[in-house]
Amino acid sequence: PEGGGQVGDKGYLEAANGDVIYITDTKKENNQIIHFSKSLPKDPEATFRAVVDGAQRARTAANHTATHLLHQALRKILGEHVEQKGSMVHSGYLRFDFSHFSKVSKEQLEEVEAFVNARIRENHELNEQRNMAYQDALDQGAIALFGEKYGDSVRAIRFGESIELCGGTHVSNTSDIWYFKIVSEGAIASGIRRIEAITGDAVKDYFAEQDKTMDEVKSLLKNSKDPVKSINSLQEENSELKKQVESLLKDKAKSLKSDLKNEITAVNGINFLAKLIDLDAGGIKDLAFQLDNEMENLFLVFGTEQNGKALLSCYISKNLVSEKDLNAGTIIRELGKYIQGGGGGQPFFATAGGKNPAGLNDALQKAKEYIK
Repeated sequence: PEGGGQVGDKGYLEAANGDVIYITDTKKENNQIIHFSKSLPKDPEATFRAVVDGAQRARTAANHTATHLLHQALRKILGEHVEQKGSMVHSGYLRFDFSHFSKVSKEQLEEVEAFVNARIRENHELNEQRNMAYQDALDQGAIALFGEKYGDSVRAIRFGESIELCGGTHVSNTSDIWYFKIVSEGAIASGIRRIEAITGDAVKDYFAEQDKTMDEVKSLLKNSKDPVKSINSLQEENSELKKQVESLLKDKAKSLKSDLKNEITAVNGINFLAKLIDLDAGGIKDLAFQLDNEMENLFLVFGTEQNGKALLSCYISKNLVSEKDLNAGTIIRELGKYIQGGGGGQPFFATAGGKNPAGLNDALQKAKEYIK
């Protein structure tokens, strides 16, 4: 049954008449093993053959034994302060929580992984001692988990120098695990870390997926013999192109600024312009601030479409914010409704994004009403 972090067995019950009842989970209640199924047998009094899902049991056993070896590795590499704080053993993966004061480095994780795989290759046989006196087990170096309740008689599981008190299923030899691979490590609480790992068939699938990904990368790189070098070259080229694009956008904004200054009109003492322009968000912001450095009493609303999305920006000279009681944040939230979006910002500069570029013109038309 489920217990000690290990999931319960699955399988089926088969009657002599061929009636099959699938068992989806097993748990322990009041010292009885409870079997969960989606249906009941036609004759509950019949004699049944109970069949455990052997493949799931074997994968679960491999993962459970791996948690013991992982615990041993962490105490060896990180220090004796490491204590198990929880675990979850599935047939597909294992999860191990432990006490540690800092992030486990990449090099330490590699050491832990190598330690566990070394124990696997050493072919340690399972040494199981049932009904062992609790104190005798501790005297032999068995690790008892903090917070667990143990009786006078316990079950000790040993693989080489790893010995723990445990009631779960285990492999008969560490070689049955085949291989151990850490897939993630991170913090789950203050002073508590979590490692997730896989073994056996799951590792084979993992490596197969990694090979597939590498083949796809090589294909994208025209089957380069050195993918890392090719990717570095692409990153350098991309960085250089970004610099060129930024330079071109600045030149474009500079040229656009001269044209826009000629389009600004005076309305009730306010220099106003609402217009669609072809710049990204950063370019529009820079343009608005540059215009403000060269002109007074500005009220600007710019709209643009980028990658199928709509963007609106509103800039108001700071003196107008106080003198005319105008607020770019409030205005842009109202104009954002036309592009089916929302936004906000400061009283003198705010932006809104939306999914309806078709509404940009209506928003720009509405903008003029704020200064009438």
